[in-house]
Amino acid sequence: MPVAKVNGVETEFEPGMTVLQVAERAGHEIPRFCYHERLSIAGNCRMCLVEVKPGPPKPQASCALPAAEGQEIFTDTPMVKKAREGVMEFLLINHPLDCPICDQGGECDLQDQAVGYGRDGSRYAENKRAVEEKHMGPTIKTFMTRCIQCTRCVRFITEVAGVPDIGMISRGESAEITTYLEKSVDSELSGNVNDLCPVGALTHRPWQYHYRPWELKKTETIDVMDALGSNIRADYRGAEVMRVLPRVNEGINEEWLSDKSRYAVDGLTARRLDRPWLRENGKLRPATWDEALGAVAAKLNAAKPERIGVIGGDLQDAESMKATLDLFRALGSANTDCRQDGAAIGYGPRESWLFNSGLQGIESADAILIVGANPRVEAPLLNARIRKSWIKGGVEIGVIGQQADLTYEYAWLGAGSKTVGKLPKSAMDFLTRAERPAIIVGASALTSETGPAVLQALGKLAAKVGVLKDGWNGFNVLHTAAARVGGLDMGFVPGPNGLSVAEMLKPGALDVLFLLGADEVNTSATKAFRVYLGSHGDRGAHGADVILPGAAYTEKPGLYVNTEGRVQMAERAVFPKGQAKEDWAVIRALSERVGQTLPYDTLEQLRSKLMADHPTFGRIDYLAPSGAFDVASLGAKGDLGDVAFASTVVDPYLTNPIARASATMAELSAQRIAPVAMAAE
Repeated sequence: MPVAKVNGVETEFEPGMTVLQVAERAGHEIPRFCYHERLSIAGNCRMCLVEVKPGPPKPQASCALPAAEGQEIFTDTPMVKKAREGVMEFLLINHPLDCPICDQGGECDLQDQAVGYGRDGSRYAENKRAVEEKHMGPTIKTFMTRCIQCTRCVRFITEVAGVPDIGMISRGESAEITTYLEKSVDSELSGNVNDLCPVGALTHRPWQYHYRPWELKKTETIDVMDALGSNIRADYRGAEVMRVLPRVNEGINEEWLSDKSRYAVDGLTARRLDRPWLRENGKLRPATWDEALGAVAAKLNAAKPERIGVIGGDLQDAESMKATLDLFRALGSANTDCRQDGAAIGYGPRESWLFNSGLQGIESADAILIVGANPRVEAPLLNARIRKSWIKGGVEIGVIGQQADLTYEYAWLGAGSKTVGKLPKSAMDFLTRAERPAIIVGASALTSETGPAVLQALGKLAAKVGVLKDGWNGFNVLHTAAARVGGLDMGFVPGPNGLSVAEMLKPGALDVLFLLGADEVNTSATKAFRVYLGSHGDRGAHGADVILPGAAYTEKPGLYVNTEGRVQMAERAVFPKGQAKEDWAVIRALSERVGQTLPYDTLEQLRSKLMADHPTFGRIDYLAPSGAFDVASLGAKGDLGDVAFASTVVDPYLTNPIARASATMAELSAQRIAPVAMAAE
């Protein structure tokens, strides 16, 4: 490897690295505003100046200067110090002195670097310029007078998000960052520009003036708004979670976060269930825990096992699902199902329902066939990875399903199941000639009556084109529910002669229906006694006869398994609201009432039982290499028919009870629908 000297110390570096990267590898901090390791190099803030020999006797921008063998790099000479002070002085010429009211105050790069690298005064007495505020949508609050034109927001929204809505206009002193024609930023990743802004010109509109950063306590946990399991940090003050920010995890979300995962946090305090409720004479009344559990136990004890059923929700932690499964199996019921959408998966090898290539691994694919999925709305951060591969080149993408703007080019092959049965020759060719072909199967391809037949046809296709080979497994199921893989891993599917979700909801099928946070099903047809255990007064609670208040994902520790099969541990940030309890504890208390006391009294004991019965839950944050399996044996024979694949995510901002309780998500949903309505008119 080539060697350069940094402040007199030899440092090895990889070819292609910049001077800034070499200096930081040697342990020297280089100030910067415009440079970001995940974005293209702009070189326009000039804060990263260093002295380099051989070279002209002047400071040079280290972010844009390639490192070379034998270079001498100096990061702290008098020339460098004076140059950085001058740059900082220029940056502060027009920056307003509003740190006391700025949301960025306390975690601002400009503040930190002004102290570390700036002068203790300014020589400029001219009036500061003022810039008009811009409208960028419900997630971005602008204070453009603070802007230093680093263009991080422009580069992110164009390169990563793939929606070139932000740009720079004019020149010199008149230069401004703006959206085109005052348009809202139409991206599901827009909140990331607020994180990237180093000076407070772009801040989080939903949280404006709500807190000061030093008031907040922080808990590292896991996001449940989709099935990717993004790593997040929940910041809270008192009993309220004030904001959610991304944590770096290269294998999952890198350092980005979707808008729903970030801004649905205000839904955690709205429409909450904070006490038990009991329906009498057609009306709900507040009840004690003793009354509510007694009413549920009486109904369970009176019903026959085959007339009892339970549906698992999309946001449930593995512990609550395990406790519920153990209880209903002990009662003799085989009517258990966590697949609210009715997906035709859950039997056979574990690999048959996982995203086997891994979220990071999909970037290695050179041909991707997307079937019945819209990654942009179902898994925005996965879509960003696919876009990254497409930008680099070398990947061909085909889509069977709805035509949508995915932020990258693709070949549309057909609308649904008929195309799966008879794939065009062009599609077969691009998969066959690929070294690492991948198939991404979405929920809409598996949820209709033709789901099993579609799955079998895709399995045969995967076997034919070599989707599974030594060192590569490109058969991927893209889930949309955070609880789905965990439920399938523990067998939360109908047992022998058990009823599926659709069968349980038929009139007269059951006497007692237990909804474990299940809010995405329509229970109006069933005449069964309905029990709802959940955190929000949403669809599941509306027709329930007994409502048991549970904890939201930020209010309990729990295990979640993401779509690629990675087990992750979420931590409690705040405690449940009012009289609400952790879900597993409610199930444990109920088990005593029905005479089937579960063999664990603490969360640790429950986890030990879970890991003993299903060892995969014991490997925290471990992505197991995908094993080989007979992909051609998936699904079942049947007529493929001619069913169009329409994404199961109708509105990506209103997919769960927390999001539906969020005012910010309601704004984003309205903004998303408005252009469609205008186009229809």
